[in-house]
Amino acid sequence: MSTKSIRVAGGARQGTGMVLGKFMPPHLGHVFLVDFAREYVKDLTVVVGTLKAEPIPGELRYEWMRELFPDVRVVHLTDENPQYPHEHPQFWDIWRDSLQRVLPVKPDYVFASEEYGAKLAEVLGAEFVPVDIARGAVPVSGTAIRNDPWTHWRYLPRCVRPYFARRVCVFGPESTGKSTLTKRLAEHFETVMVPEYARILLEHKGPDKMELADMTRIARGQVAAEDALVRGANRVIICDTDVLTTTIWSEVFFGECPEFIRQEAERRDYDLYLLTDVDVPWVADPVRYLPNERISFLERCENALRSRGRRYVKLSGSWDERFERAKEAVESLLEPGTST
Repeated sequence: MSTKSIRVAGGARQGTGMVLGKFMPPHLGHVFLVDFAREYVKDLTVVVGTLKAEPIPGELRYEWMRELFPDVRVVHLTDENPQYPHEHPQFWDIWRDSLQRVLPVKPDYVFASEEYGAKLAEVLGAEFVPVDIARGAVPVSGTAIRNDPWTHWRYLPRCVRPYFARRVCVFGPESTGKSTLTKRLAEHFETVMVPEYARILLEHKGPDKMELADMTRIARGQVAAEDALVRGANRVIICDTDVLTTTIWSEVFFGECPEFIRQEAERRDYDLYLLTDVDVPWVADPVRYLPNERISFLERCENALRSRGRRYVKLSGSWDERFERAKEAVESLLEPGTST
């Protein structure tokens, strides 16, 4: 029998199983645990147990696990149960009752990468199957990731990375080197960049045909691009402008701004803004509009950041001077102890 036919047959899979965890956050060790379990049994339930007071929202962890394992039954246990046996004399009874309530059937096997799994299996009348307790296969833990996600970035699934990724916005008037700086920073940090969607749309439509409705299209495109690309980020994502920029342009061109854009601009914050100064020559371009208003536009940009209390670094001087200062500012975001 070929290896392929063995894989398809799945003859080793028998019985029902359960994996219980906080998954705070889910990491590749958890992926190995669940994959191991579903190769072991025919029917697997993953229980995501969460508390309201935990640092990463429980609903978010539940959704992550559902996305990671769409072919596995994933249930969310929100009972405010004690977390350690010494906290309550009926600790194991409490957990047995909670799990029996959410499990579709009694599990034959309990899979865990922690020693508590043995006792939990006993309480549920199941067999304990230890999985990588020594962390030999995947040397990481949720605590290690929360303390220093940058060092352990390679162990984060793509769907989890946006939660921890630092977001940097290159922000400012036209013809101040934003796009070039964005690309240069992305290359230096070996990560992804988000292009300016306004340029993409207006080059397609024609720069002389811009209308108020385009502001909403630009905002939606900028948001969609960032949310699509951030999953591929290497610790940090570099964005060429943002929706706050769109509010400024809308006010300058049309004297008003659609409410959707304003709301999105307030909702979406960044860990750092890099504000580009106007002390560089103007370079004409078909989708550049205000060669004589860069100073006033810069003032609008800086006021927008200050009024919202957003962290920013103003970049002046030569292109290399701007890059070096920007690089240092981004590096400071990735120092240990600066996680979300």
